[in-house]
Amino acid sequence: MVVFSTSQSDANASVQSTFASRYATHCLPKYRLGESSIPKDAAYQIIHDELMLDGNPRLDLASFVTTWMEPECDKLMVESVSKNYIDMDANPVTTDLQNRCVNMIAHLFNAPFGEHETAVGVGTVGSSEAIMLAGLAFKRKWQNKRKAEGKPFDKPNLVTGANVQVCWEKFARYFEVELKEVKLSVGYYVMDPVKAVEMVDENTICVAAILGSTLTGEFEDVKTLNDLLTAKNKEMGYDTPIHVDAASGGFIAPFLYPELEWDFRLPLVKSINVSGHKYGLVYAGVGWVVWRSKDDLPDELIFHINYLGADQPTFTLNFSKGSSQIIAQYYQFIRLGFEGYKNIMGNCMANAEMLRKGLEKMGCFEILSKEVGVPLVAFSLKDSSKHTVFEIANSIRKFGWIIPAYIMPADAQEVAVLRVVIREEFSRSLAERLLSDFEKVMKELEELPSRIAQKVAQITAAEGEVKGGEGVVHKKMSVKETEDGVTKHWKRRLLDAGRKKTSGIC
Repeated sequence: MVVFSTSQSDANASVQSTFASRYATHCLPKYRLGESSIPKDAAYQIIHDELMLDGNPRLDLASFVTTWMEPECDKLMVESVSKNYIDMDANPVTTDLQNRCVNMIAHLFNAPFGEHETAVGVGTVGSSEAIMLAGLAFKRKWQNKRKAEGKPFDKPNLVTGANVQVCWEKFARYFEVELKEVKLSVGYYVMDPVKAVEMVDENTICVAAILGSTLTGEFEDVKTLNDLLTAKNKEMGYDTPIHVDAASGGFIAPFLYPELEWDFRLPLVKSINVSGHKYGLVYAGVGWVVWRSKDDLPDELIFHINYLGADQPTFTLNFSKGSSQIIAQYYQFIRLGFEGYKNIMGNCMANAEMLRKGLEKMGCFEILSKEVGVPLVAFSLKDSSKHTVFEIANSIRKFGWIIPAYIMPADAQEVAVLRVVIREEFSRSLAERLLSDFEKVMKELEELPSRIAQKVAQITAAEGEVKGGEGVVHKKMSVKETEDGVTKHWKRRLLDAGRKKTSGIC
């Protein structure tokens, strides 16, 4: 319940703009509607003040998502915020803008169609929906082929690396496809194309390669994967295709590495997804998926509706969605052009390189990310015997920075990583400030007593109580055993968090 005290003159009139705390004398209801309305100014002020406790998006270096756009684009988005994109008959211009974006992206990815032909693709709510749609297309094509051959079609599988984003796991679980993951190894944190092709069998609907791994930003070797898979398809009589998850790298590679073959120049690449809200430079959430040709998207997956006006084809998991992000994407395309995107991505890479060299110079970090890839810096501690990357991530937050610390997937679980994503709005000055803050944090940690020995002692004591209690004798642990104990502790915490909420590192 919220109690408002108003003067007699305000009793039957609209409340003048003023600070919200002059009206709210009790906490707002959090789980039920209040019994009465509140002044609009007070509602705004209360919510605005509570949101101040969120992190600063510009300092959130865990996220790839765009946090700044030009005021002119912001204005366009506000003007179109009430438009429902799905109503294509009422919004023909917005529909046309989406189709223009699809064609621009398809040409950028070297799709094999003529200058005046229409590309096959759709705007989505981020790359997660795009991946669901691409996966469904692969599954249906595989099922149709198996049915026509009179073979079983109830056990589809998908081959990926263990470094894939959680949306691939969601697709596999939601749509009943076995996920066959290529394990990683220490020093090699992307999918090995040789091992991936070895996993392919007659039930494989596709192999998913990542252009810009979430963990290290590295581009997977799609060209080698295409060549090896072509040979196996010929040998075994398969026609297993490739999907490229270019969520992060799709707006990097064409501008900085135009000679790199990863896209529709490779015959087995049948579909590609990319996130407009990452290096496409649009606010969340917009993604795109494009197909090589119409033959790669089964007709039965496309629905036709007419209850919003004229006949409207649709292939999406969502129905209603805003038009703002699509309009913003078109704005960025015509505003920046190829030259603008190339300059911005080049600046991001230059700042990433500056940060990488600064961290290397400190002498305590090992850089895991590659110079070719997404503009980010992933790094680990050379010596984890006294402190961990998780302590560093916690300590750096007092300066306002949000930097993720995480453990690598199987079979590289012994490696714990920090990662800094460089976006357009991360300037050289901010990079210098971050390095300075890292130096302060490392100096403070070195001056503190190691928390690791204490943490391991607590873990060991807790396990001893479970096993037998008071008479347990613990041997002195080596540095390696200490590090393993801490890693085990943090893995347990991450797994517990994952059971409460499934999320990706993005």
